[in-house]
Amino acid sequence: MKITLDQDKCVASGQCVMAAPDVFDQRDEDGIAVLLTATPGDTDADDVHHAAAVCPAVAIRVQD
Repeated sequence: MKITLDQDKCVASGQCVMAAPDVFDQRDEDGIAVLLTATPGDTDADDVHHAAAVCPAVAIRVQD
């Protein structure tokens, strides 16, 4: 699995952080999402897919 996050599209809703806190975080200064790991383990797969699905800006891409 490989994840890409388009920070330019991010609207700082925090949905990804709530869905997959081991993979996503937010910058303190503006709330924009940051990717903690671009290649998470299989145990995070469901959470990452959920994060991508709930992202209101469609800023997360997941390649299996």
